[in-house]
Amino acid sequence: MAVVIPIDLYKSSPYDTSAMKMVPLWIIAIAGVAKAADLAQYALTSTGSTNGGNTFPGVSRPLGMVKLGPDLYTGSDSYSGYAPTGNFTGFTMLHESGTGGAPKYGVVSQMPVVGDVTNPLSDAMNDTRAKDDVTEVGYYKASLGSGTVLEMAATEKAGIYQYTFPNSKTKNVLVDVSHVLSSYRGQGLEQHYLAGNISVVPVKKGSKTLKYTGWGTYDNGWNRAAPWTVYFCGYFNTPFTYKTFLGKDKTTDHLAEFSNKSSYESKTARLGALFTFKDANVISRVGVSFISANQACSNVDAQIPEGTKLKDVRQQTRDVWNKDVFGKVTTSETNVTKLNQLYSALYFMHLLPTKKTGENPGWKSSEPYYDDIFTFWDTYRCTTPLLHILQPTYYEEFIRSLIDTYRHTGWISDARSSFANGAVQGGTNGDNVLADAYVKHVRGKVNWSDAYAAMLKNAETIPPNNNDPRDPTGGTAEGKSALPDYKQLGYITPKFSRSVSRAVEYSVNDFSLALVAAGLDKSSYETYFNRSHNWRNHWNKDISSHNFTGFLGPRNTTGFISQDALSCGGCYWRDYYYQALPWEYSFNAHHDLDTLMGYMGGRERFVDRLETTFQPGVYSGNKQFGNTIFNPGNEPSFTTPYLYNYAGRQDLSVKRSRFVAKSYYSPTKGGLPGNSDAGAMESWLLWNMIGLYPMTGTPVFLVGSPWFRDLKIQLGGGKVLEIESTGGDEDVFYVQSLKVNGKPWNKAWVDWKSVFAKGGKLEFVLGSKPVNWTTGELPPMLGGKKPDDAKVVIEQWLQ
Repeated sequence: MAVVIPIDLYKSSPYDTSAMKMVPLWIIAIAGVAKAADLAQYALTSTGSTNGGNTFPGVSRPLGMVKLGPDLYTGSDSYSGYAPTGNFTGFTMLHESGTGGAPKYGVVSQMPVVGDVTNPLSDAMNDTRAKDDVTEVGYYKASLGSGTVLEMAATEKAGIYQYTFPNSKTKNVLVDVSHVLSSYRGQGLEQHYLAGNISVVPVKKGSKTLKYTGWGTYDNGWNRAAPWTVYFCGYFNTPFTYKTFLGKDKTTDHLAEFSNKSSYESKTARLGALFTFKDANVISRVGVSFISANQACSNVDAQIPEGTKLKDVRQQTRDVWNKDVFGKVTTSETNVTKLNQLYSALYFMHLLPTKKTGENPGWKSSEPYYDDIFTFWDTYRCTTPLLHILQPTYYEEFIRSLIDTYRHTGWISDARSSFANGAVQGGTNGDNVLADAYVKHVRGKVNWSDAYAAMLKNAETIPPNNNDPRDPTGGTAEGKSALPDYKQLGYITPKFSRSVSRAVEYSVNDFSLALVAAGLDKSSYETYFNRSHNWRNHWNKDISSHNFTGFLGPRNTTGFISQDALSCGGCYWRDYYYQALPWEYSFNAHHDLDTLMGYMGGRERFVDRLETTFQPGVYSGNKQFGNTIFNPGNEPSFTTPYLYNYAGRQDLSVKRSRFVAKSYYSPTKGGLPGNSDAGAMESWLLWNMIGLYPMTGTPVFLVGSPWFRDLKIQLGGGKVLEIESTGGDEDVFYVQSLKVNGKPWNKAWVDWKSVFAKGGKLEFVLGSKPVNWTTGELPPMLGGKKPDDAKVVIEQWLQ
């Protein structure tokens, strides 16, 4: 079954739904038809939910802790809970979006069950779909085979379920504390229910009205998390009878007790409660907390108080998205497909990380706390720079949270989820995020001395081995486990897994550290600037492919190891390269592009190699994307279409990146080229639509080509970036000329100070054929400079 999007749900919409045309927003404002545009109508919340996109189509607020939606069983992993086929097994409060590896969360479950129940742990406690699910911003509706209809809405820390049961049968809601999203990949990453409690108690002392409270403890998942506990508190709006139940163990449906006891607690068995109603219409309000059941009750009481209607929560959530997210990017564009892509992408890049401030059980702190970073390997290139621009307040909080996590755990992890570090796939790419914030002058309440100390820890300290079976060669929870080779030899031997790809990423991390050192610790700057060249020690000039010579290759202490530039073995944890080909990783020394270009034979050969990367039929291992070496679903390839700007061919950057965006992205259920990866894919698309591309760790933005005739981006503090273009039809996208803040511009890049620090304006003239308008200086390339010369440029960035 598919997820469908109702078009005409809001009568105040500026849509003419019969003709599918949009009334210009300025006309609405003048006429006073609506107080504000309902831009949420364009965000299609099913986008990317199938075909491996793994997005979460349920209900959430921006960066919200609660993500309320369905869990389905298909016999394979349902990473966000959702699947287009299979049976519903529950509707749960916590999920992630767009992730791979293994499912996470799927806890605090309710499941409507019709008829008499003798064993609430039986596999029969699931249901089919009767109709397509309905999803939109702030609302989810599921129609079950039993005849029950379930509608949902959510706030930051609470959710509301509205059940409409068939009248003719017994009406039940099953609360299963032991419910989690399962994994079937056989990698030992499946979550485990460890222990729990459920109690049915008076709402307040002396009251005959009851509520249920409790907690569940779980572990594992893709980041191999240590045990963590979530507390819950639930109310129903109508009288009920109940039975609590206890299983014989944690893994089977064998029932030990099913009784009228008001409470069960167990460390050895599954447990929950079955609530039975006479009324066909039932409202359930549930709050969650990671601190206590009392705090879970306080959360639901504050955010969804008694008597609240689902339609009100639904509209409030929609209003929050319009105000805090969608309203920050506006256009007079009337092309519905473009608007769908714009606002859908904005939606999904605002689901993770999760803001859990006030809910951190690990330590007491006045600092913000953000969790579910999944992962910096995926998000540092595009997502975190865009979050900075669109959400400067959240972003500063996020940076402070990273630093506070270092203070209390000793590390900034690339993949922290459920209060545990884990799954560092490559380098310590949190360093790149910190450097990006530093060079773009994020200050406020950020303690940069502590941030720098965290980066030094990553650079110099070998992390403990957490015995992750995916990588027996060192720790994966945090830090750089291949430091012994990297520091002593200047390269990484196959003694350590992912040796080549990690050497590249470690070098980028060192450049990030050098950049911050240039401002905070000048005595260490040169050490890390020079160490950022270590990737060069993996350059094997004898590897050849498609008439090109020189690629990043594996080596040991006796020399290079034979390598095919179009093979990475399994491309996984124990291989030389992680999730990308040698050819792809050979473009990834973005901090040292002048050296890289020289290794590849100069600008013309660099461009030729880029062109071959996008040539159809070159790499048979990539059939999904036209047999190109370029893989749009792979983060190490994100920047590659824009690298032409460094060689004076901005037109080819536009040509290739626009082709990727138009070919592999669409506002449909299968409309992503791979896992969303916590919004990474969507943020790449947004940069393409804006017409800029960020070079993380620098204040440089490469110039692309905007999709819209006009775009206004609210930067916070009353600052605005305006983007205008003439031309701009589907086949009219080559830049003919550009003005920056009213002045003619001849460079294929802009910097932070020009357009973002105080706001600014970009005026594009677009045409159907490329012209050579970028006659000015090339984007900064510092890696090949002498340390002192590079530092002069960096210090200018930091002024």
